[in-house]
Amino acid sequence: MIQPLYVFSGLLVGLLVGITGVGGGSLMTPLLILVFGIHPSTAVGTDLLYASVTKTVGTGVHGFHRNIDWKIVTRLAAGSVPSTSLTIITLSYIGATGKSMNALISLVLGITVMITAVTLLLKGPILRFAMKRNPDFGARSPVYLTVLTGIILGVLVSISSVGAGALGTTALMFLYPRLPTAKIIGSDIAHAVPLTLIAGLGHWWLGSINFPLLISLLCGSIPGIIIGSVSTRRIPEAIIRPLLAAVLILVSVKLLYGG
Repeated sequence: MIQPLYVFSGLLVGLLVGITGVGGGSLMTPLLILVFGIHPSTAVGTDLLYASVTKTVGTGVHGFHRNIDWKIVTRLAAGSVPSTSLTIITLSYIGATGKSMNALISLVLGITVMITAVTLLLKGPILRFAMKRNPDFGARSPVYLTVLTGIILGVLVSISSVGAGALGTTALMFLYPRLPTAKIIGSDIAHAVPLTLIAGLGHWWLGSINFPLLISLLCGSIPGIIIGSVSTRRIPEAIIRPLLAAVLILVSVKLLYGG
């Protein structure tokens, strides 16, 4: 049965992901755990499949507007696909629903969300400082650094469902600072599709997916990400990112100290 509150949550997060590339796991998973009381492993697994479908739609919109650099997507996937698969296999041996796993999810989720918030706030000043000190900064980005970024994202996303958007977008802005923001967001969303799909299918295999919840979220997120992706160039990041960072800091504190 479709739940209106889940649909509304999916709509809001879908809008945010479409506009900024950020917010899928970093907002949806904590929302499911802290507000709706969903089991941590179920929240992570369900959010991963939710993200894969949502971002597939977003990829279509960004691809139509030519906002995707497929070379970057390929490099990221070269690292994230194997690391995601290995992480899921490791989780199958540890156990995805035990108390120790729940504690690990909450810890990794809280830390990752906090890192996400800090990078959102400091990304601009750090980039400006780096380019001032070195005018050639970002003119050429080593392939291995992009692949390494994919490896790290694969591990983090598989455990916590967080990182594909927020940390991925930030990493790409450091690696490819001369690339237009819309293209960075589009490329990150496109890379998140295979990453979250493989991780989500892995969690399905582990038995941590709530399909009625998934359907309700998608009913809101699909129209949300279409609207957000079309609006990417019209809404100033200077307004959205500080607000998002403030929310993420509150969420991370709750997860680390009150969850």
